[in-house]
Amino acid sequence: MYFLVSLLQEVDIDQKLKDAPDSSYGIGVFIGTLLPFVVLVAIAYAIYRYNKNKLNKD
Repeated sequence: MYFLVSLLQEVDIDQKLKDAPDSSYGIGVFIGTLLPFVVLVAIAYAIYRYNKNKLNKD
């Protein structure tokens, strides 16, 4: 699974930063790189919390 994710995330960040129009572009690249992982963690936590609460109510 990790191999599949690494293939999809294959991005040359150094090249993007070298071709950047200004220095604030680096912040956008950093956020854009981390955002998919943050969203996945939030979805996983929401599913975990939903299932935990569902078990406690039964």
